[in-house]
Amino acid sequence: MTRSVRVLIAGCGDVGTRLGLRLAAAGWQVHGLRRAAQQLPAPIIPVAGDLQDEACPPAWPGGELDYLVYCAAAEQRDEAGYRAIYVEGLRRVLAWLARHGQRPRRLLFVSSSGVYGQQDGEWVDEDSPAEATGFSGRVLREAEQLALHCGLAASVVRLAGLYGPGRQWLLEQVRQGYRVASEPPLYANRIHVEDAAGLLACLLQADAQGAALADCYLGVDDAPVALHEVLAWLREQLGVSHWAAEATVRRAGSKRCSNARARALGWVPRYPSYREGYGEMLAGAPLRP
Repeated sequence: MTRSVRVLIAGCGDVGTRLGLRLAAAGWQVHGLRRAAQQLPAPIIPVAGDLQDEACPPAWPGGELDYLVYCAAAEQRDEAGYRAIYVEGLRRVLAWLARHGQRPRRLLFVSSSGVYGQQDGEWVDEDSPAEATGFSGRVLREAEQLALHCGLAASVVRLAGLYGPGRQWLLEQVRQGYRVASEPPLYANRIHVEDAAGLLACLLQADAQGAALADCYLGVDDAPVALHEVLAWLREQLGVSHWAAEATVRRAGSKRCSNARARALGWVPRYPSYREGYGEMLAGAPLRP
């Protein structure tokens, strides 16, 4: 009898848990590593551990591991916090693999489209220069290089801004009168959390079926759009008529990310634009599959 494909998701939070449930439903054996491992739903096998602790988690899975997904998120939003999670955390996990004699056939490292520094609404893809000057982009690029040169086959997945259930920041900002300038347009990119998990699952399953993966994929929906257009649509949906006293922008770049490479592999976003994703959030009921 053929054994199940085995995967370890290190940093098994929101996206990682959604990914794990998809893979488990497809018959994979899924191990999820996180501090609060008791929060993981069955059938994900909990691995209680801290990516900032040198000690290997006691429940580290033995035997062969087919895939590693590094899907951690920094809680401390400064350079030290980013480095501790994305660079040193990944280094620890790779060391724990080596200690157990495990060599997964591929590592997926979940990164961010924030590695790009483009400012003028340019279209970018996986081959575009990734030269963000802020600490977050720089540290993530360092972590990407660690993943790509770790001795395992590896792919980096650069996710755009995540939104979906439990991620209400933009909706709350709109309710408070949030506004941005329309000229020059500030282009924003996003991906629903379910589509982010779906893309990671698509990549893993394609690899397991023998497809040749590239070393980098952009995870973004079909519709990069000027942020003021998104706000106008949300204001209409929410019935908001007031404006804040000043325009407030917390974004460092303006670019349009292409998902052509991921789509060429067969991935199709369930939420192709902000309208479907935010529309479902506002309606409070999921779309029918």
